[in-house]
Amino acid sequence: MRTIKYGITLLLLISLPFLTAKCATPAFYNIKDYGALGDNTNLDSKAINKAIDAAAVAGGGTVFVPAGNYRCGAIHLKSNVSLFLDQGATIIAAPVSAVNGYDEEEPTVNTTYQDSGHSHFHNSLIWGENVHDVSILGQGTIFGKGLYRDYVKDKQSANKAIALYKCRNVNISDITIAHGGWFGILATGVDNLTIKNVKEDTNRDGMDIDCCRNVHISDCSVNSPYDDGICLKSTFALGFARATENVTITNCEVSGFIEGSFLDGTYKTNDPHNHEPTGRIKLGTESNGGFKNITISNCVFANCRGLALETVDGALLEDITIDNITMRDIYNAPIFMRLASRMRGPDSAVIGQLRRVIISNVVVYSAKEAILISGIPGHDIKDVELRNMKFYFKGNGTAEQANRTVPEMEKGYPEPDSFGALPAYGIFARYVDGIKLEDIELNFISQDQRPAIVLDGVTDATLRFLKASPGTITQVISSKNSTGVTLFQSLNLPDGNLK
Repeated sequence: MRTIKYGITLLLLISLPFLTAKCATPAFYNIKDYGALGDNTNLDSKAINKAIDAAAVAGGGTVFVPAGNYRCGAIHLKSNVSLFLDQGATIIAAPVSAVNGYDEEEPTVNTTYQDSGHSHFHNSLIWGENVHDVSILGQGTIFGKGLYRDYVKDKQSANKAIALYKCRNVNISDITIAHGGWFGILATGVDNLTIKNVKEDTNRDGMDIDCCRNVHISDCSVNSPYDDGICLKSTFALGFARATENVTITNCEVSGFIEGSFLDGTYKTNDPHNHEPTGRIKLGTESNGGFKNITISNCVFANCRGLALETVDGALLEDITIDNITMRDIYNAPIFMRLASRMRGPDSAVIGQLRRVIISNVVVYSAKEAILISGIPGHDIKDVELRNMKFYFKGNGTAEQANRTVPEMEKGYPEPDSFGALPAYGIFARYVDGIKLEDIELNFISQDQRPAIVLDGVTDATLRFLKASPGTITQVISSKNSTGVTLFQSLNLPDGNLK
């Protein structure tokens, strides 16, 4: 009896794989089974889309892209489907044309409050709209060779490597994006988004996260010399204002080396056009819906611009923590906070607020300009803390610059360079209510004739344990139109209120 039971059990175990293989739908859909050749000559996007459609009809699965060079037009993402690029697999954007299978720009909710790049999503190499539970995975590469880097009038204008619109539960991991067009990754109105271990070496924005919630970006390297690296935005592209919120960015590197030299490991910095690189991590410029509950940690900046926190279109930027940052060779302000009234949005919008920001544990070597924190008259930045920082600025500031009046630029584009040379070599703060500066060291590499710190229209400033190189002038800190400025063991000045 026991022998019979054992024989039946063994028979079932032997038969089960064959029964499963016969009855179940395949979990993997190899694009070569659907006609892809991977020879960089034939157009393979039709075959890839067939495989994606087959997986979607079956209820989901993984579309497998084996090693090869796949010349493609538009690839359409579908719910419950993963696109897996194997090591050695490259999806190459064919020249943009309808013949090569690119989709036209779709009708959009508006083009009034953001540029066309943020208004259209179907004009992309890989795109998905209203899809859920989608992944782009693997050690392969997406090469946006044929994509445009801008809007092209009267032409079909595919200009994004990956575009996602109104999606949820999205995972982009381990891939490489080269020459990604206007946006390597553009995610708008996406909830529950994970971007992990992605490398980008691209010709404009690396990744733009717009009007998204519950976002985790980690272990990514983004080289973007001609635009922003990792950029959070909150445009009006959904037809209404929606905050980008609940975001973590950690263990990432942003840089501005010459395009292509990051992936090949040469890290070239001598731009033949004398272009100052961008790179950086930024919140803004588009800021209709605002930014809330965001943390940035353990990130490296190299040969690019610094942190930028901007609300200029009538939204809240609040509850931000930034910790453990190193920067080297920074081409403008290592930290830039801007509240202003550009107001690119509906007439009903009111000037926003920038408040409750903590930045700590920062080391910066060779920054071109000072930290710049500026509101506008009647609208102060509020409740800012900078702690445990060491800066080495380039210096070379003049006495004339020390006496310079910095323009208000209330309606202007928020970029540190727009303000010109600042009257401080270390920190310039204007229209700020409540700022704490603690355990900060300000140095310059070359001699400087400006004060280390200038406070203008500041209320309630606390300076504790600050050190600064005095330069060739005796005035280390300059304060005007400011009240409640208190020093404690700082700048070799007496403790108490600054007179």
